[in-house]
Amino acid sequence: MYKIEKENLEALFRKIAESQDLILPVKKAGQTNFGLWNEEEEADLDTLKTVKSGKDAFFPQSETLYTVVRDGKKLTVEPEELRNRPFVVFGMKACDVKGVAVLDKVFLADPVDTFYAARRDHGTIVAMACHEPEESCFCKVFGTDAADPSADADGVADIAVWMVQDSLYWKALTEKGEALTEAVKELLTDADASDEEKVSAEKDAIHNIVEQLPYTHLSLEGWDGNATDEKFNSPVWETLYKPCLACGTCTFVCPTCQCYDIKDYDTGHGIKRYRCWDSCMYSDFTMMAHGNNRTSQMQRFRQRFMHKLVYFPANNKGMYSCVGCGRCVEKCPSALNIVKVIKAFEKEGGEKA
Repeated sequence: MYKIEKENLEALFRKIAESQDLILPVKKAGQTNFGLWNEEEEADLDTLKTVKSGKDAFFPQSETLYTVVRDGKKLTVEPEELRNRPFVVFGMKACDVKGVAVLDKVFLADPVDTFYAARRDHGTIVAMACHEPEESCFCKVFGTDAADPSADADGVADIAVWMVQDSLYWKALTEKGEALTEAVKELLTDADASDEEKVSAEKDAIHNIVEQLPYTHLSLEGWDGNATDEKFNSPVWETLYKPCLACGTCTFVCPTCQCYDIKDYDTGHGIKRYRCWDSCMYSDFTMMAHGNNRTSQMQRFRQRFMHKLVYFPANNKGMYSCVGCGRCVEKCPSALNIVKVIKAFEKEGGEKA
């Protein structure tokens, strides 16, 4: 394990940015989101959760797939180049890292999404422990350890870091992590036994906070890949969905939502075909010539949570498509979120709420 003083972090950022793109939480207009860092940007590692997760680095909100150029009657197709420049995503929390593990199940399964795969191949993830989890967090429910990014069972994180007082502690986890560590080693110092104790105490403190959060002991009993008929046909959905505005906010802040649409843009001398995030909460989602197979907002609302809690685990060896980050708890304008859904079914079944 290594360490670096907090006051030297900008030097660390500069060193990384010399040879590759550096993406980290940046504060702009009072909000913190992952963005490309340069010396004019205000890095913000103190904010617990960015508004959106770091998944943009691997699955951008919008990206061009190819361009068709028209020259008279001649059409030329120019495929977009795949990512070939290395980059570092610095400061992803454990919930967002687990979100990448969920996306891997989708985009790296056959047929492999080559755009996503290229970004995963060239990206290095520096995962950061949560110093003080908030009331909206419920990551433990879905098996995420906010205190220890090195406990990532899916091997997604390449480096784990902890911010303890005025020092950042650094632990390489993979070959990519070792390579980045070697590249910045001149700025790092070896951690000693007392430093190890500080990190251990920090983990204990984080675990204690997590245990006291209101949603930490939320029960997932009855939610698994075998619950399709029982949950799908439940009358609970008919009352639960009604406050939903179909705004899609929940899907856009979610670290695991992977739905996208493919659209064409007329450039005046050809077409750009691009893909962009879409939402299962929208009435035109998956719209085809014959219409839509989910014709009511109740059906669309149900689809979102059935996918998170039933369909995805049914097809991915029990892995849920929720990581308990709490963004939907914070951002939904109607106070509808996955916690409320789970609790509503607990009440219906007479179980603990």
